[in-house]
Amino acid sequence: PGRHRARPRTRGLRMIQRISYAFRETIASFRRNVTLSVAAIITSAVSLLLVGATFLMQRAFDNLLVQWRGDVGMIVFVRPDVTPEALKFVEQNLKSQPNIIDVPKLTYLDKAGSFEEAKRVFAGDATTLSLLSIETIPSQFKVVPKTTDPELVRSLADQYRTLPGVAGVSLAEDEFDVISTLSGFVRTVTIAMSLVLLAVAVILIWNTIRTAIFARRREIEVMKLVGATDWFIRVPFILEGLIQGLVGAIFSCVGLWTLNSAWTSGVAGFKSGTGVSSLVVPDSYLNGVMIALLIIGATAGGVGSGVASSKFLDV
Repeated sequence: PGRHRARPRTRGLRMIQRISYAFRETIASFRRNVTLSVAAIITSAVSLLLVGATFLMQRAFDNLLVQWRGDVGMIVFVRPDVTPEALKFVEQNLKSQPNIIDVPKLTYLDKAGSFEEAKRVFAGDATTLSLLSIETIPSQFKVVPKTTDPELVRSLADQYRTLPGVAGVSLAEDEFDVISTLSGFVRTVTIAMSLVLLAVAVILIWNTIRTAIFARRREIEVMKLVGATDWFIRVPFILEGLIQGLVGAIFSCVGLWTLNSAWTSGVAGFKSGTGVSSLVVPDSYLNGVMIALLIIGATAGGVGSGVASSKFLDV
């Protein structure tokens, strides 16, 4: 019985020794390749910061355009105290223009839906958002015009403004096209830059691990002669690359949080109702992006070091 109890203890002790060895070798390798490791971490941090900034900018533009998704060109806002009869009258008027309005695409957003949308549109305008509630917010009809004639759409909007129960009418017009074009351009450029830099970071990590393996080639030969497995030798190198990617991701998260905080504070200085407040990203989304960056950084570092240790282990 004593022998059976000793075996689990021995296995646990060996596991602890292996983990301790892996971390000791990882720290030693960092010290031997400080310059390459720092370069890999900085490149990872910059590339992941760009990735995170791309996510935030895209969400900001989405907030700005959330009202105009699905080719919506006009929004008819209905008063919160509108009677059911007046609401039905507005809907019938919209549906009575099948030559100008795409009736099958006509959608109605009730007060609850409008309030959820307002939370994104006015994410950075706490004053305006505090004045809104499900009871006081207007509901809305989202209209997709069939015509491309802006004058015809404007005359239609003027007609609906006079209907009973209508609080106002908004048009997308040229603003939508400009913001959409700008959003697409920013997304394409930042994603391209971040992917290039992320690839450079993986190559740097790969090169760091290769250098570390060559520096320890005699030691690795001896370890193989005494029976060490490839995975026992490989784990410290993979751990080193993973840590480099993870540290770079942590720095990128700090930078992203700082940039977002500075932007949010700057937007707070604008007048209410300017529309700039829509470009603020909520903290819940920022937290999700930072978690994604940590995963991407660790994965990129682990993949780069794993490939290098597999390729150059036969020394």
